Amino acid sequence: MLGINNEITISWRPSTEFHGNLYKAEGIIPAKPEDVFKCIRPETDGLRQKWDQNVKEVAVIETIDENICIVRTTTPSAFMKIISPREFIDVVLIKHEDDGTIASLASHVDHPLCPPQPNYVRGLNYPCGCFCTPAPGDPNKTHLISFFQTDLGGNLPQTVVESFFPSNITGFYSSLAKAVVKLLA
Repeated sequence: MLGINNEITISWRPSTEFHGNLYKAEGIIPAKPEDVFKCIRPETDGLRQKWDQNVKEVAVIETIDENICIVRTTTPSAFMKIISPREFIDVVLIKHEDDGTIASLASHVDHPLCPPQPNYVRGLNYPCGCFCTPAPGDPNKTHLISFFQTDLGGNLPQTVVESFFPSNITGFYSSLAKAVVKLLA
């Protein structure tokens, strides 16, 4: 387990889904769950691609119902273009609970409208998600719990991927907190 700035806690263990790790991250975001969720909601041209440096584009490929959709997410190249751009195709379930929790749960899926694209490496998100829960004692803050287990695909050694994943998660939380504050300004 790794505690970062006493704000984000990241832990991991080997995934049972693939030859990588399952990461769990927790932190408090200074906004209500519905405001936090506005920034991570999977939607075409939504806020996520504006604030998350690891996301180039989010596009809803198919809406199955008001809570389930197929999403294509692309990432830019990374580490001075050593890591090629990636694309992920996921089925996403959004759940709203009576206690104010909003969850976005996803897993990779093949879809006929999303064949692999040239110049992108197809990555796979194994069951993952974000839970935006009202913080205990302060409904104006969100206890955000996230689970990530991503296979970036391609020829990257898994040890290289695992070496930078915790810092990417920290960046995700930090950038999300800044985006929410900006949204509320």
